[in-house]
Amino acid sequence: MTPTRPQAESPTPLVIGPYTLPNPVVLAPMAGVTDLPFRELCMELGAGMAVAEMLTADPTLSNSRKTTLRRQRGAREGIRSVQIVGSDPQQLADAARFNADDGADIIDINMGCPAKKVCKKAAGSALLADEKLVGDILDAVVAAVSIPVTLKIRTGIAPDQRNGVRIAQIAERAGVQMLAVHGRTRADRFKGDAEYATIAEIVDAVSIPILANGDITSTHKAHQVLSVTGAAGVMIGRGAQGQPWLPGMIARELAGQPGNAPSPEQQHALMQRHLLALHEFYGEFMGVRIARKHMGWFIDAALGDTDGARAWKSRFNRLDCPVDQAHMLGELEAITTNIDEPTASALNTVPTGRSLAA
Repeated sequence: MTPTRPQAESPTPLVIGPYTLPNPVVLAPMAGVTDLPFRELCMELGAGMAVAEMLTADPTLSNSRKTTLRRQRGAREGIRSVQIVGSDPQQLADAARFNADDGADIIDINMGCPAKKVCKKAAGSALLADEKLVGDILDAVVAAVSIPVTLKIRTGIAPDQRNGVRIAQIAERAGVQMLAVHGRTRADRFKGDAEYATIAEIVDAVSIPILANGDITSTHKAHQVLSVTGAAGVMIGRGAQGQPWLPGMIARELAGQPGNAPSPEQQHALMQRHLLALHEFYGEFMGVRIARKHMGWFIDAALGDTDGARAWKSRFNRLDCPVDQAHMLGELEAITTNIDEPTASALNTVPTGRSLAA
């Protein structure tokens, strides 16, 4: 990391247009992760804002099941930031207007996703290669809505083509009111370590709030990244998978309060609640399937990459009944509370369930 900067005793409030966030720790938009149940849980546990999964700007997909689910909103998710993705300025402007009319408080534009299926459509982080198109998109979207527009980017196209500073300046001129920067380039995808020097350069180059993103997996790392970058806040992505309490822990630490994790018993209770929320939100068929990955992340965070954890996930993933999933998760409390080798071996035992898949 580069040399640290002087830090204020407490973070400056993060303001986006008319909204003042309760703290400067934001849950990143992650497709297949930050659905409504997960956003509401992270907000309950102390996140300052939770950005929804990206929505395509393609109008032909606006009524698909996936898009309809991603548009769902709840009373407990706080400020509603909706992320849109695409490459056509007019389509994105229309999508922004549609979502604003549908109740979005903030429109976020995705120029950071490195996924091949997004980039092959010249969207997501692929847009960073065309600075004129970036400007056209941002101008069109900002002009289309009266609510704040924010942007998520990477530091550039490749390590030898880091144009994040120029993109940030284009965004500021267009009227974007906050920028989140992931400390990797498009070419990096999620390989290697995030770098924060470019984020620090972006902070110095513009006056709009900057959120630092990438590899922030602990309260200590959040402090480090803020010290290095001078950013207005942090955006937590993959670190929150299996640890929905992490954004709240970081927020409390930044406010000078103890940022302790919930006890193992409390973590277990939270995941039981989250399991039921997933079943309710998606219905029985999809709910048990979506729950497999959420509970898998929880096990990974709690137990790490162990034989016992892998065995438990393998057996949990064969269940296709909500009651059986709840029962098997219930048996996990003793394991996550006091893990030892004999207990880990017990993960190989599958509970008697009514609907264990063959």
